[in-house]
Amino acid sequence: MNIPNFLTTLRIALIPVLVVIYYLPWSERYLVSALIFGVAAVTDWLDGYLARKLDQTTPFGAFFDPVADKVMVSVALVLLVAAYDNILMTLASAVIVGREIVISALREWMAELGKRASVAVSFIGKLKTAMQMLAIFVLLGSYPGTLYADIGQGILAVAAVLTLWSMYVYLKAAWPVLMPKKSNEI
Repeated sequence: MNIPNFLTTLRIALIPVLVVIYYLPWSERYLVSALIFGVAAVTDWLDGYLARKLDQTTPFGAFFDPVADKVMVSVALVLLVAAYDNILMTLASAVIVGREIVISALREWMAELGKRASVAVSFIGKLKTAMQMLAIFVLLGSYPGTLYADIGQGILAVAAVLTLWSMYVYLKAAWPVLMPKKSNEI
């Protein structure tokens, strides 16, 4: 167990802690939930950075790092959809989770074909992730119906648009493999 893998494992372990804290009948639950998510978001960046910097990449980390990220974001979005109970939150969350499923499947399929590099992480994908993390952090830390919650929902809407854009970029890059031209068509 190296430091990057420990951080990935920590992120996975924080998921049930986040859920329990969010539902506790405690006035500071939103702030603590946001802090837990913030720690998870920082470990998301830090584990990858350390794995590359310390040359400690492992099959465990290569598999569980993206799983941990997607599960943490998905669980947080489920909490927020339940708490905010509005169409903007529901649509933005559905777009984000749906895109993750599509792109994960696309990457797996492209890897099987030996073309994983065709769907490597792009700048827009990184920007999308940063906006998602910021939006979720703000929303978890805000009481629904407050100005901060409205700002968080606006950021999440921007993240959803970036999510669709990044999905388009990935699908466009994979399109020649998904829909190869047949040489004998008339």
